[in-house]
Amino acid sequence: MIPRTLFDADLDGFRDSVRKFLEQEAAPYHEQWEKDGQVSRELWQKAGELGFLCPTMPEEYGGVGADFRYSAVVMEEVSRAGLSGIGWTLHSDIVAPYILNYGSEELKKHYLPKMASGEIITAIAMSEPGAGSDLQGVKTTALKDGDHYILNGSKTFITNGQMADMVIVVAKTDPKEGAKGISLLLVETAWEGFEKGQNLNKVGMKAQDTSELFFQDVTVPVTHLLGSMEGQGFLQLMQELPAERLQIGLTAIASAEAAWQWTLDYVKERKAFGKPVIKFQNTRFKMAEMKADITAARVFTDRCLELHLEKKLDIPTAAMLKQYTTDLQCRVMDECVQLHGGYGYMWEYPIARAWADSRVQRIYGGTNEIMKEIVARAF
Repeated sequence: MIPRTLFDADLDGFRDSVRKFLEQEAAPYHEQWEKDGQVSRELWQKAGELGFLCPTMPEEYGGVGADFRYSAVVMEEVSRAGLSGIGWTLHSDIVAPYILNYGSEELKKHYLPKMASGEIITAIAMSEPGAGSDLQGVKTTALKDGDHYILNGSKTFITNGQMADMVIVVAKTDPKEGAKGISLLLVETAWEGFEKGQNLNKVGMKAQDTSELFFQDVTVPVTHLLGSMEGQGFLQLMQELPAERLQIGLTAIASAEAAWQWTLDYVKERKAFGKPVIKFQNTRFKMAEMKADITAARVFTDRCLELHLEKKLDIPTAAMLKQYTTDLQCRVMDECVQLHGGYGYMWEYPIARAWADSRVQRIYGGTNEIMKEIVARAF
């Protein structure tokens, strides 16, 4: 109803390519990936060949140098199709920017082309058994020993954790300090002492590998520190988190739009008491309410996307976006399940999967309670 003016004909063509790729290469296999607990590496490699991974990376590092709208298209299409197992966004638009913005030239040339091609899969390890949104409370340590760090500790809830070949690890290089003692290190999962725990059995996102990670005296070269000196990790995280929260907002609204459309199609076909369910006033009103809410959220999200493109998206605004859109996503999913009736609770229906997948959106990227605190502090 309100046209999206951010996307031109080139982006529309790119969107069509992504959508067709997902329809052919991902949708038919996602049910099996849910049973496997992860998607296939072949999917990553095929996506890399077509430029769907790390599209914003400069050409010298293996990308195509596109602006963030191309990444937004990939996120939206994956979410709209309900393909929650695909962890491209974290790899392309969270991990890669950390390396591009804070890594040495050597690290950028070594890792970024392999990430863009799908040769390697990456993750970022923030959360620990005793530290989630409170990153200052991490216990994992990386203590300097000559020209290496000795890494010890554990992480949990790590997206892409089972498949990852390289992980950005949030660790304390100075355990006596709080935020000032945090640093970010690039750690390859094949290094001695790095162990992957179980693939966690989640309520939703069944095809997304989410793992525990353990580090026992892992030797990490000092050259794998992100930034020019130790203790910059917390600031680096704070600078990149608005982009991550924008990404969560983009996926939340795309998922809500898809759920609304699935539900509209269903209530037009499903009959109760001799007439289509859409003919009941309650159904029409619920659908109208959701449409208004989703449209308003879409306008807000697109404005935040514009601000990000202009490098003006600030921390409180991104926090508002993340909290508002994910709360809305969960409300929409619940209403849509209700309008599907008993079938809405059946795993074979997309709405059931989307309902289960949506709940974590209010938790990761910083809980929505933390988002409210961030906004309140900006008053």
